[in-house]
This record gives sequence, structure tokens and C-alpha cells, in this order.
Amino acid sequence: MSKERTLVLVKPDGVRRGLVGEVISRIETKGYEITAMRMLNADRSILEKHYEEHNGKPFFEPLLEFMSSGPIVAMVAEGERVIEGFRTMAGVTDPTVAAPGSIRGDLARDQGTKVVQNIVHGSDSVASAEREIKIFFS
Repeated sequence: MSKERTLVLVKPDGVRRGLVGEVISRIETKGYEITAMRMLNADRSILEKHYEEHNGKPFFEPLLEFMSSGPIVAMVAEGERVIEGFRTMAGVTDPTVAAPGSIRGDLARDQGTKVVQNIVHGSDSVASAEREIKIFFS
């Protein structure tokens, strides 16, 4: 097996709530290595590239609005099967039903907002990871 890389984003809700350290701790405790990290205020052009597959969907504009509402932390994590591993650590998208022990299950809840605010993003495939990492770490 070869090491994979994945993009992890701590979304504005996670940054606002001071959960960046918790997310980093969980990644490192699992045994993955963080090889790049930056905090930024993502502008519309970055977010449009990142979420291009959702363009035209009803939640696209609210999603861009949420993701630009405050700083985010972008990280590259590396390790064996890190994509699958981080997505399991993150939990399902809906924090109400995310399993206890997962980031979303433990730390997020339904805020009643236009889009789900669920603390983190993780790439869903090797191809997505490569594309997303280039967006945030050119």
C-alpha cells in the first residue's frame, strides 16, 4: 500500500467554536501526519472551484455564504487509507445522526441553518483529494 493524501477543512463553525486543536488532535492521535496547514478567509473563487460539482444546486449559494462567513483551516493529512479513515472519523454529513465518537457526532449539531454546519470537510476520493489540495495549496 502507498500513502494517500487528503484535504481536511475545519469549516467556519469549527474555527469559531475553537475546535481546530480538537480536530488536529484526532487526526494525529489516529496516526496520520499533517504535512501542510494554513488558515485563510476563503474567497468566492476558491470556494466555487472547491464546490464546483454543486454549482446550480439550491444549496450552492448558501454553502458559499457559510464557507466565507469566517476563517477556515485547510490541512493536508497523509497516511495509509487516510481518505477512508478521515471520513470515518468525521462521521456522516448530518450531525444529528453521526455516530458518537465521530467528529460530527461529538461536536456538531443541527443549527437550523440553510446549509448543514458540520465542523469539517474531508476529500471523498484520491482524485478529489488531488484536485482539492491544489485549490488550497497551489
